[in-house]
Amino acid sequence: MTELRLEGVSKRYGSNEDGATALSEVDLTVRDGEFFTLVGPSGCGKTTTLRTIAGFEEPTEGTVSFDDEPMTDVPPERRDVGVVFQSYALFPHMSVADNVGYGLRFREPPTGTTADERVSALLELVDLEGMGERSPDQLSGGQRQRVALARALAPEPELLLLDEPMSALDARLRESLRLQLKRIQSDLEITTVYVTHDQEEALAISDRLAVMRDGELEQVGRPQEIYREPATRFVAEFVGDNNVFAGVVRDHDGTTSGEGRTRVGVGDASFELEAVSENASDSRSGPEAPRRVTFCVRPDSLSRNADVNRFTVDVDTCEFLGQSVRVHGRWNGVPVVLRLEEVPDDTVVVGFDPGDVHVVETS
Repeated sequence: MTELRLEGVSKRYGSNEDGATALSEVDLTVRDGEFFTLVGPSGCGKTTTLRTIAGFEEPTEGTVSFDDEPMTDVPPERRDVGVVFQSYALFPHMSVADNVGYGLRFREPPTGTTADERVSALLELVDLEGMGERSPDQLSGGQRQRVALARALAPEPELLLLDEPMSALDARLRESLRLQLKRIQSDLEITTVYVTHDQEEALAISDRLAVMRDGELEQVGRPQEIYREPATRFVAEFVGDNNVFAGVVRDHDGTTSGEGRTRVGVGDASFELEAVSENASDSRSGPEAPRRVTFCVRPDSLSRNADVNRFTVDVDTCEFLGQSVRVHGRWNGVPVVLRLEEVPDDTVVVGFDPGDVHVVETS
């Protein structure tokens, strides 16, 4: 297994004055055997990061290291990485087995196996046993993607890199394949870096993930941490549905240790939060609470049965999701998203527990 480390990695195209910055001083460590995901909107730098790790891009500044060994002057073919692209990139004139075994033309198979044995074992691993003689055009999109995965794994690389490998597949097939991919990665214990713009996919498949924005890391953490404790407003709004409110502190009952309540005025209304602690992002030290607070409440935490923090939402649209209904509406001009058990009327009164609030900005 391999530990991957990026230290101060920046990537700029063109001159300093007229060029574009794709990455800006990225510091990142991916642990041995970890499934790590880079997620963010288009143009945020996640694919550039992956290409820099693979050696297809050379950083303008900073270093990429595998197990503390700098890769600065190591070409891609000597970095011992397997890469899976969105486009599959299979050779149409070769059989499935020949595609999987292509990399073994240039490297010996793992110790104790022949090339044919390695190909057969990988086809079995990706549930394509018996399909080795077929051509790629005889396979479905999901099967082709599994062939691409098997080909990347054939030389037994130290690091597996996947660049949005499922974005061209339908939703049900993506869900099935990501479960299979996670199982394979876990069985092989191979350090993996996965790129996607799909937040749900990133949360479901990762041991840890990094949310990227404009070439920088906004937050790195476990899926539960990213979802429940977003570090910035951008993360709160990008990862999953969220409701973000900004207001002014009207009253503070307690200390910055987290005791008591903070009452925040948002427009003409007041909401109670658990006391804003000194651990909140950018909060002041000392007994005085911040004057302004931006906080978020997940849709699942908004309930018709809440006793406090109640407000009336004007319903715009509803989406039936099977077990729940996602409701889009507005309160005092602020967009609000709810998850309810049934379609509401034109308005619905909801509230939330002060403990379900997460503060993302204070000043």
